[in-house]
Amino acid sequence: QVQLVESGGGVAQAGGSLRLSCAASGRTFSNYGMAWFRQGPGKERDFVAAISWDGYSTYYADSVKGRFTASRDNARNTLYLHMNSLKPEDTAIYFCAADQDYPGPYYSTPQFYEFNYWGQGTQVTVAS
Repeated sequence: QVQLVESGGGVAQAGGSLRLSCAASGRTFSNYGMAWFRQGPGKERDFVAAISWDGYSTYYADSVKGRFTASRDNARNTLYLHMNSLKPEDTAIYFCAADQDYPGPYYSTPQFYEFNYWGQGTQVTVAS
């Protein structure tokens, strides 16, 4: 069992930056592939970014490529999402997720049902 807790959400101006964190506890964090998903108002949960167990392989949704960066610190059991050049359409609840069956690498969009553990989410609001 893995527990995931996101933090770092809030309100940002368009063009601004935020850094989300996802603290993991329980089983060995460094064994898992990790990802960020988001769900906007009235929308489905969409993939944002994925990162392999060692941090060397990442994959991004086209909508965030070049603006968002996923990273992880296995010594601290923490996943990060650095978000730059924020846009109002980035407004959503952001969730981190862990895949105990696949550590990576990532070459294509993983599906939400591939992830076994989820955090409760953190709200990001981007004001225009």
